[in-house]
Amino acid sequence: MKKIAMICLFAAMAMVAGAQTGKSESEPAHGAKIRFESEVHEYGTVERNGNGDCQFVFWNDGDEPLILSKVTATCGCTTPHHTEQPVMPGQKGVIDVHYNTGIKGIFTKYVNVESNAVNKQRVSLRIHGEVVDPAGQNQAQPAKQQPAHGNRLTPKQAAEGNNR
Repeated sequence: MKKIAMICLFAAMAMVAGAQTGKSESEPAHGAKIRFESEVHEYGTVERNGNGDCQFVFWNDGDEPLILSKVTATCGCTTPHHTEQPVMPGQKGVIDVHYNTGIKGIFTKYVNVESNAVNKQRVSLRIHGEVVDPAGQNQAQPAKQQPAHGNRLTPKQAAEGNNR
């Protein structure tokens, strides 16, 4: 009985000591810490060849310089740009992202950010939206007239400028 009481006493003391530190064991006390304003950018509906630019703003909430070691997109249609300089404690940084809006349809793309942050060494930023044809533009393009004689144009087709 005394052994059980002693074990309970030690367990209670350990819990009180841990609660007094105020620190989470999952997050180190020192180092660079990254925090994004938002990890998702919703473009909504964008016209084809419209503005595909957005920014992801982040802060260094730690006590050491934050270094972005790798910022990559999961697709060639998405291009991220960021400063190569370390972000000092308490300062903010920006990752500029450009999506190629020449591609019609719904899209979801990711930009992966790797850093020396002790709280999140890798963050996946997401962009999402839909590219549509501009209002009033014919969505169906008329098919070009094919040459009547195999691969050659008739003189009438050539005069009309109807080349393959």
